[in-house]
Amino acid sequence: MAITLKHIAAACAFALAAAGLCVQASAAETHPKATKVLKEKAKSSKHKKAKKEDTKQDIADNEPEPDITDTTMAEYSCELNNKVTIYRNLMDDSHIALRWKNRLRLMDKVGTTTGAQRYENAKLGLVWIGIPSKGILLDSKQSRQLANECKDAEQARPPVVAAAPAEPKS
Repeated sequence: MAITLKHIAAACAFALAAAGLCVQASAAETHPKATKVLKEKAKSSKHKKAKKEDTKQDIADNEPEPDITDTTMAEYSCELNNKVTIYRNLMDDSHIALRWKNRLRLMDKVGTTTGAQRYENAKLGLVWIGIPSKGILLDSKQSRQLANECKDAEQARPPVVAAAPAEPKS
């Protein structure tokens, strides 16, 4: 039986493969179909996110702006140079109009047990909480603060400390 060069080459190739010395495809190489699937998946997630933001924007755009005639205005300066403006109608305490990021929103009063003033816009998820020392604007749909440490001109003034009465001299 004659062993040919072809048989020797095949035996060597088999031996190298068995020893794990074969050159494997590098990890950087990916299958063209895998690349296509990953691109489509990324595109789909971007589309879903954009669609969700568009829906929220549509709700915001379809909401009519509240009427702010015959209202009093209070401007609040907040952390990170944010500004909030509150418009109150003295005859209607159950609503306020809130200006945030150049958009005017109608907020409905919600009762609290703590005495804080709480107003909400359920469609947009906006919540304004006012306490004597500050106000805070929340996004309840994303569970995050939009503006904190909001103070109007009166709240921003330093507190007045009364001087202790002088002791009578005897």
